[in-house]
Amino acid sequence: MPVNLLAWYDTAAREMPWRTPPAARKAGQMPDAYAVWMSEIMLQQTTVATVKDYFRRFIARWPTVGDLAAAKDADVMAEWAGLGYYARARNLLKCARAVMADHDGVFPADHAALLKLPGIGPYTAAAVSSIAFDLPHAVLDGNVERVMARLFDIHTPLPAAKPELMVRAEELTPDTRPGDYAQAVMDLGATICTPKSPACGICPWRDPCVARAKGTAAGLPKKTPKKPKPIRHGTVYLGQRADGAWLLETRPEKGLLGGMLGWPGSDWVDAAEPLPDSTPPAVGAWDVAAGEVRHTFTHFHLVLTVVTAQLPQDCTPLRGTFMPRTQFAPSDLPTVMRKAFDLLKADATPHGTQGGSLL
Repeated sequence: MPVNLLAWYDTAAREMPWRTPPAARKAGQMPDAYAVWMSEIMLQQTTVATVKDYFRRFIARWPTVGDLAAAKDADVMAEWAGLGYYARARNLLKCARAVMADHDGVFPADHAALLKLPGIGPYTAAAVSSIAFDLPHAVLDGNVERVMARLFDIHTPLPAAKPELMVRAEELTPDTRPGDYAQAVMDLGATICTPKSPACGICPWRDPCVARAKGTAAGLPKKTPKKPKPIRHGTVYLGQRADGAWLLETRPEKGLLGGMLGWPGSDWVDAAEPLPDSTPPAVGAWDVAAGEVRHTFTHFHLVLTVVTAQLPQDCTPLRGTFMPRTQFAPSDLPTVMRKAFDLLKADATPHGTQGGSLL
């Protein structure tokens, strides 16, 4: 089966800014392991369409792993803003620095060695091993899980089905062109064996597909029902000094949005209201802005109350530091923090009420 899938991939491969086309690989041109690794980290929990522009910006700014390793943490976190799952950005830096320190700036062409690098788990190690170094390691992402479940008509619901799906994926992974095969089966799931309305009629694996023959493909893979996400509440404080500087803080390294620039605020709690003892980060006349911020993370929904103040020039904050207005860029904030800024803009009026005075 891998043979007819590779033949399909030779003509149908998607164009990606990090991908070496199959014809170039056949001619001996191997991918840049740095680019493969970068793309795979970015693609975790994120769509190809979203990742493309981020990847291009990162590669343009830090074209080698050495460049990235030498970058300032704040610059990398700012460039990552909006991509989500910010632990990936922290691990990106840790991994780049480990490659420089422990591997002389060269990604190891060894699956076990890749697994020892920060932020590289079984999936990423397999992807880099196969795509960058043509090692026969099976790659199992969401697209591949769907293809395997349908190809072999596996009805065990996810995530319990993962071990069985991995066994099937490993059985099909060829010793010849494993890197192209890994990308081919992912492309198959992304473009033909799609979650809804799979295009079985043009699928290169339509004949051996058991689920197609049985008419069960549309219902696979089965998934264990998810529990409803809890709703958490919190408060963020948007304070601007008389000279236009904004009061910001860098969040702790560990936890959600770790290491990211953001507004000072309360803890996020499973409660009907924000923390009653939430303390503003500076003395001032704080007012609640109209509306609220809503944002969804992987495991919970978040509702934030936005509180604003115009702070005096001689203000000494209890937490955070002032960033000059000329250095402040809303795009450097993670999405949920940028939503708070956008809410403030929407609340602004032309006659100098609380929102207008801040902007």
